[in-house]
Amino acid sequence: MTRRLAEVAKKVGVSEATVSRVLNGKPGVSDATREAVLTALDVLGYERPTQLRGDRARLVGLVLPELQNPIFPAFAEVVGGALAQQGFTSVLCTRTVGGVSEADYVDLLLQQQVSGVVFAGGLYAQADASHGHYELLHGRKLPTVLVNAAVERLDFPQVSCDDVVAAEMALAHLRALGHERVGMVLGPRDHMPSRRKLETFLAEGGDPELVEHTMFSLEGGHAAAARLVRRGVTGVICASDLLALGTVRAARRAGLTVPGDISVIGFDDSALMNCTEPPLTTVRQPIDAMGRAAVDLLVAQIDKAVVPADELLFEPELVVRASTARARAA
Repeated sequence: MTRRLAEVAKKVGVSEATVSRVLNGKPGVSDATREAVLTALDVLGYERPTQLRGDRARLVGLVLPELQNPIFPAFAEVVGGALAQQGFTSVLCTRTVGGVSEADYVDLLLQQQVSGVVFAGGLYAQADASHGHYELLHGRKLPTVLVNAAVERLDFPQVSCDDVVAAEMALAHLRALGHERVGMVLGPRDHMPSRRKLETFLAEGGDPELVEHTMFSLEGGHAAAARLVRRGVTGVICASDLLALGTVRAARRAGLTVPGDISVIGFDDSALMNCTEPPLTTVRQPIDAMGRAAVDLLVAQIDKAVVPADELLFEPELVVRASTARARAA
């Protein structure tokens, strides 16, 4: 108990006596200090006293699939900042292979009495994944927002980049440069944003024989693109910047140049894509606007407003750099 008082007091910058008054429900403490002490308890992993568990903590879970892809730390920064402006503290939960699962994180966040959860790049976007933990959140009526294309049966507000527009932009850019054999490197077959991009590609006359599915990684992009290179593509549209960098590597391993022999387009416009060699042409997700919208939707739910389980679509932007060029004459 003494250790807990000392740690919480140090975290908040108050005396141990003040912390003790809060934990015992005694008067003489301002509302702001009381809230700061309770939040510190949550952040440090201590359980609140039974009599203080009625109200949810001003904590919000932010569940991400990884931090290796620069787009996710960027999103976490936007959401964390927007939450702080609203008086909430974000709790970052990152899945690791063989480590804590998304469902385990949901259980942990529920135990911590969080006010809500924002998911980005989660299992909700994979049709064949288990979705029981989302159903648990829905049953508990915990405010929740999903970022980017969930499966249809989940009944939460969503904030998404428009995959249809993204695919149209990328394909139109390559065709305007004279590319006829355009391929696609996408995520897994059950990944909803990849499905949307593929449907658009095919609807616009893309060749289904020039489509490859893989895991979202540099290595996955390399392996998938190597197969497309052997089929003679001159342009490749990728579902992430990491996949695009893997595609550039595959082209070079095959003795080809980018963009001289093959043009490559990524998706996200994550950090440092203007510093690669060559700088990457990509379709930019409006991360700032999407992150702020996700927080606004979440806080509205926390404030008991009626928030429809609709999907807000944000339009992407084609950022043209040096990884695309005119197709060579046959």
